[in-house]
Parts: sequence; structure tokens; C-alpha cells
Amino acid sequence: MAHDNVIRILHEGGYSCVIENRGEIFTFTERGVKDLYNLYKTSPEILKGAFIADKVVGKGAAALMALGQISEIYCDVISENAIKLLQDCKIMYSFAQKVPHIINRSKSGMCPVETLCLNATTPEECLPLIENFINNNR
Repeated sequence: MAHDNVIRILHEGGYSCVIENRGEIFTFTERGVKDLYNLYKTSPEILKGAFIADKVVGKGAAALMALGQISEIYCDVISENAIKLLQDCKIMYSFAQKVPHIINRSKSGMCPVETLCLNATTPEECLPLIENFINNNR
């Protein structure tokens, strides 16, 4: 399936994330990293080798995608920190807009997961920070 079709589904369906793997399409609507985290923990086979189209990707989301061993990502908005992590992990990426960092929902500062992962240098270092955030915000 062409990547353009997956990106079209992302935009036309109003999803937060669309994953294509081995011809199957998976759609998600949660905000933040919750869907990616749950997939990584419960269905990692969906991520392995997948193409992902996502609305917003910060360093935390990029870390989960890298841990899940995706092959490529397109995102509407990506942070500079996420790009660096994807490059370090040799994951192909494309985007519509690059920003210094992802902002939080109230637009008053940096996204909390992006903030937590700021000083982590590998996806493995990001994982316990993301887990702690998700477990404390259920």
C-alpha cells in the first residue's frame, strides 16, 4: 500500500495515528503517546517494520517507534529532538513541519513527555520515563 494512502487516511479520518504493516491498516485516536505505548507493550508485532503516519511526534513518540522497530514515519509536526533520535536509530522519516519542541495541550510550555525525555539519549532511556508518566496519568 502506498504511503500516500496511509497519510490520506490520517487526515481524512481525523485520526491521531495510522499504522500500515504488511497490508493491514490500524487507526488510533488517543492523544499523546498512549496508543504507541500500549501497542509496544501488548502488540509489538504491529509496530515491527511498519510505516506510521502521525499528526505530532515528539521525542517520546519517536522513542516508542524506535523501540517497536518501525521502518518509516511521516508526521505533520515533528520536534528537533525526535528527528535526532530517529536519525540515531536510522529510521526514515518525512514531515510537513519541524518545530524546536512539541508544546503542551494548554500551549503554555513544552509537552510533558518531551520534557521528561529531553536528557535521555536512547529510546531505552526514554521508556521508563514514559511508563512512569502514563502510569501516573491514567
